[in-house]
Amino acid sequence: MKPSHAEPLPKTAKYSTPSIETLGDFTTTWRVLPISGLAIVIGVVSAYVAVGLLKLIAFFTNLFFYGRFDTTMVSPAEHHLGYAVVFIPILGALIVGVMARFGSDRIRGHGIPEAIEAILLHGAKVQPRVAVLKPLSTAISIGSGGPFGAEGPIIVTGGAFGSLIAQFFHLTSAERKVLLVAGAAAGMSATFAAPFAAALLAVELLLFEWKPRSFIPVVLASVTAEAARIHLLGPGPIFKVTPHPVAFSPAILFGCLLTGLLAGVLSAIITNLVYGVEDAFSHLKLHWMWWPAIGAIAIGVGGLIFPRGLGVGYDVIEQLLQGNATMSLILGVLLVKSLMWGISLGSGTSGGVLAPLLMMGGALGALVAQFLPHQGPGFWPLIAMGAMLGGTMNAPLMGVIFSFELTNDYHSILPLLIACVTAHAFSVLTLKRSILTEKLSRRGHHLTREYTIDPLEILAVEDVMRTSVMALPAESTISELEQVLKHNDIARTQRLYPVIEGERKLVGVVSRAELQEHIREFGSGKSHAVRLAEIVDESPVVAHPDEPLRAVVNRMAATSLTRFPVVQRGSENLLVGIISLQDLLKAREVSLEEEQKREQVFRLRLPPSLKRQEREPSVDRAV
Repeated sequence: MKPSHAEPLPKTAKYSTPSIETLGDFTTTWRVLPISGLAIVIGVVSAYVAVGLLKLIAFFTNLFFYGRFDTTMVSPAEHHLGYAVVFIPILGALIVGVMARFGSDRIRGHGIPEAIEAILLHGAKVQPRVAVLKPLSTAISIGSGGPFGAEGPIIVTGGAFGSLIAQFFHLTSAERKVLLVAGAAAGMSATFAAPFAAALLAVELLLFEWKPRSFIPVVLASVTAEAARIHLLGPGPIFKVTPHPVAFSPAILFGCLLTGLLAGVLSAIITNLVYGVEDAFSHLKLHWMWWPAIGAIAIGVGGLIFPRGLGVGYDVIEQLLQGNATMSLILGVLLVKSLMWGISLGSGTSGGVLAPLLMMGGALGALVAQFLPHQGPGFWPLIAMGAMLGGTMNAPLMGVIFSFELTNDYHSILPLLIACVTAHAFSVLTLKRSILTEKLSRRGHHLTREYTIDPLEILAVEDVMRTSVMALPAESTISELEQVLKHNDIARTQRLYPVIEGERKLVGVVSRAELQEHIREFGSGKSHAVRLAEIVDESPVVAHPDEPLRAVVNRMAATSLTRFPVVQRGSENLLVGIISLQDLLKAREVSLEEEQKREQVFRLRLPPSLKRQEREPSVDRAV
């Protein structure tokens, strides 16, 4: 058959027609092994890239604030620049703006939305210059006092190197995506000594699928990067805390619930702050190249008021987790640091969100610890820290495991789970999108982060196919078919006609348009007696009753055909129906019905005696 709106298919075309016996829980093939091998290599590379970026941040911090060439990690809060410190962040932001304007505008922002965009929209292809400019711009931004974390840029830089390595091999877009995410997870694992959380970050934020073909390489890359980190930076955890006792009392669990709710509220506030500032900058007449420098004024002024708000602030996080933070430190983080971070990030400079969220969450926990039950030093900052991650990034499992891996405080997992899920629930009910996906939405790309079973995987062809079908005998002549098309209602509305021999044996198909063309072509003379078997294509693309609808959809996409005859498996090739693109919508109808139709399955039925008593109300008689 010559398909409508498509080129003729080759006679030798092969299409997979899996039977129920050949289907399994997963679609992963042996191809996962070479991809895993590449992921291990990317894990090692990303670990060195992460260490290099940390050294680069330390170098620019020493250069900007202390005027020396050194790669030792220091805090900019110890500077002796006085009021001149206001101009250091502005200088760094000017450099970043120029790099973004004349290098690549992809270095703007905190990195993770750009990684998601590359994964979903650009075939997991990252430009080589992004792999160079992103870490360099981040190091300059943070080194000049920017109140950001290095993890977002490390994630996008590790992902960029994973993508670059993948582009040297003959891979599919899906395989490049896996290697990009493997590099991103490896970068986070090497930075924070958190391989488990890095894998969950990939699942909850980057992969947009839950398949062994992607999960296995990502985990291997993350674990490899952690192993390399031990030799490069030493083992974790990066924050030393006193282990807390088991917390199962109702007062503690209620406190976790309250902390999670407050963290959700704070997450909503800072998310709106960042994008409110971005909206304000979008109304400026100046080119966006100058926006980071304007936003950096807030960093400079904030650095004068609260010097410890400058830079990454790992020392502040550790002090909060040790439980010896002063009230001035707590308020400085919640008020000054939050404004510095929100204004500068909204201006479009280069920097990450993870470390600032940890700091703000820790400060919130230290604040609520003033009135919640005591559970050891740093307990409530730890719980609020995880809840801030779960609520702001809408990744509750990552928030739980990440907080645990940062501290190795095993007994905190249950309280963290309560707080993170509470913050996550508040965020999904009050915000349409997270701080990560809002950026993509503003670029015109909507995405959903919900994983569900596709009804096309559950239903089979026999569940939706049409069995009331007009089939044409192969021995029919063109003259006879002309009369059928004129007088048969089903024939006039049907677009694809199976051609059969005997009772139901399929020998080919012909479309209504093709049949009408043949009627016009052989409309006179002896050629009017041409049999249908002489003009039909005898190698049609078919479907089978036991096939999942997903296989049929894939076949339609591969062939550009929208209708298939359905035949029984085996040599008999017996016709049992037709399936079209419209029939596939029935699977969606089933899904919509499950979501929207409400019914009461069980009803409480009272005995007849009680029903009679209800119908006969008692009456008090006056005496």
